[in-house]
Amino acid sequence: MPTSLKENKIGIFMLLLIIAYGFSIAVKMIWVYQFQETPEFYWNSELMINTNDGYYYAEGARDILSGSHQQNDLSPVDTPLSQLTALLAYVLPFSFEAIILWMPALFGSLIIVPVLLISRVLGQERAGFIAALLAGITVSYYNRTMVGYYDTDMLSVVLPTFLLWAMIFNVQEQRNRYLPLVPLFILLNSWWYPQSYSISMAMIGILVLYTAAFERKNLFNYKILLVMLIALANIAIVIKVLVIGLLFLLFHFKKELVNFKMLALLLAFAVVLVAFTGGFSPIVGQLKGYVFKEAFTAAAGDLSLHYFSVVQTVREAGQIPFETFANRISGHTVTFVLALIGYVLLAIKHRVMWLALPMLGLGFVALQGGLRFTVYAVPVMALSAGYLIVYLARYIQNSRAQDLFLVLATAGILWPNVSHVMDYRVPTVFSANEVGVLDELQKLASREDYALTWWDYGYPIRYYSDVKTLADGGKHEGDVNFPVSFSLSRPLLASANMARLSVEYTEMAFAQKREGSYLQMMMEDHNISDPDDFLALVALGNVKLPAKTRDVYYYLPLRMLDIFPTVVLFSNIDLKNGKAAPSPFFYQSSQFQQNENVINLGRGVEVDMAKGIVSVGSQQIKMNMFVSTQYDEAQKLHVGANRVHEDGGVYVIYMKSYGRFLVMDKTMYDSAFVQLFVLEQYDRSLFEEVIMTPMSKIYRLRM
Repeated sequence: MPTSLKENKIGIFMLLLIIAYGFSIAVKMIWVYQFQETPEFYWNSELMINTNDGYYYAEGARDILSGSHQQNDLSPVDTPLSQLTALLAYVLPFSFEAIILWMPALFGSLIIVPVLLISRVLGQERAGFIAALLAGITVSYYNRTMVGYYDTDMLSVVLPTFLLWAMIFNVQEQRNRYLPLVPLFILLNSWWYPQSYSISMAMIGILVLYTAAFERKNLFNYKILLVMLIALANIAIVIKVLVIGLLFLLFHFKKELVNFKMLALLLAFAVVLVAFTGGFSPIVGQLKGYVFKEAFTAAAGDLSLHYFSVVQTVREAGQIPFETFANRISGHTVTFVLALIGYVLLAIKHRVMWLALPMLGLGFVALQGGLRFTVYAVPVMALSAGYLIVYLARYIQNSRAQDLFLVLATAGILWPNVSHVMDYRVPTVFSANEVGVLDELQKLASREDYALTWWDYGYPIRYYSDVKTLADGGKHEGDVNFPVSFSLSRPLLASANMARLSVEYTEMAFAQKREGSYLQMMMEDHNISDPDDFLALVALGNVKLPAKTRDVYYYLPLRMLDIFPTVVLFSNIDLKNGKAAPSPFFYQSSQFQQNENVINLGRGVEVDMAKGIVSVGSQQIKMNMFVSTQYDEAQKLHVGANRVHEDGGVYVIYMKSYGRFLVMDKTMYDSAFVQLFVLEQYDRSLFEEVIMTPMSKIYRLRM
């Protein structure tokens, strides 16, 4: 190819890349435009991030930059995202908050690069450009790479797509000089996102099938398989690089020595090496976690106690309707169906595209395993949609009509996704008021102190308050959640006892390297084998508490009201068999109407103030107490309570300042969360107020 023509093609490719990348960033800017005038979403003069998990990596980057972190604080200083963030914060003239805000959009939009590279290998640049425009903004991909979605997702699909390109490129070119690209992206994948191991292994599997079906006598494909297996072996990376380097030198400079017999022996050795180093264990573990989900689990080393599994309450790990599945992958069901047709046509035209089946298949696992997997199918389906548009355009003879069709069809597949972006007004994780409370706690508490709260808020608390937590977004197994749920949903004395026990036993477990659940350790040390007996002693205060080594702060946000029934679920079980106990009654409503003496709270719940009766569907229950709460101008809470029926079974609380009603049974009324947050009624010997605002309240455990 003449040099000028080659340079011209490279120039066009770079122009398309810049346009597609700029388009992706521009669409992702919509969220910024929508909330740039929303003061409660700002902290330190910058918009805050909008994903809880992001604060985990932000904590690690913060500690790397500070040069220290506390023992057993679980700070992720060794994670690639934290390290990359710290590096960028160190060398770039931008604030830390700005860097973690913009990284997802800037790095996530790089998906357009391997998409365009694949299309270039196939000679389908026009289809690739359409695909690049779509891939960067498709519903599921946008949701996980938007501005503020600071998480490993920013590269978790980009790198596998680069690996797919490297495989396609090598299979097409068959040149030794390009062979190192394949293990390079496997190693980058494994470094950035260890969970990518399964998809890398699946890509080895599809290459085996592809070679067996189409190119059994192609020596080069076996070379690719060999270096991929070595890259995935669970051995030191230095050894991997050394072995792959030696293989490359052998293939490149000693071609005459390489034959099928040699490669067969080397491949057999590589397979044994991967299997011997536990190469298939991660795949089994992920299948158990997301596909073959279990409702109840026993903690490691704890076969007698059964806990509720958090995976059953995580939306992204649940089954999703087909329409949702299709929309998240392609933006619209019609686009999804057309893209499937396009993939078949593309794979027929370029059979090397069968290598994309693992990414497509992993995306389709979302129908059973949850919506988080849909992102993996996005680049392949985008390429397929782009190819179908170009394929159909060829049947239009008039060049202007053909161009018009290309523009309109491209706009047609882009618009549903852009429309989603405009409607997807996801808020920041916390408001400025909530962060202000956590910032104040950071000034009062020691880095060795603990915040007791639900796991949803663990990472932000660790980042803003720099304290430890019992549970967080990565540490929320059933045995970890049980004592936290117990402390929030039981009466104050039981709550305080369990909080002290949990914190001290968490630290003891670290120090003594003890296995099993914290509750199991407590029972062993108190020589009690029946969990019901032990919990009864905790509730009565008849259990010996370990010596206090640090403070415990209860962090109770208003937002916990919305998930309180779920919080209760984790300790409302029989630990001996995992069976759920009857659920306590708890109902809240901010949409209500009053007609004379009857207050309609919706969903069949009505309060007859004259008779003191609460109707729940067809059931009528006596009201025990009616309580009203209201803040004055000084933000001090005033509580008024009227006893209605001594033998009443439900309690009604009108939170006037919040404009909502709560209806609950005695179990929920007596819970620590309701007593501390809603009513501010507590035993001064057990708790003391630390920070009290309508949005968040913090108490210190005194015992």
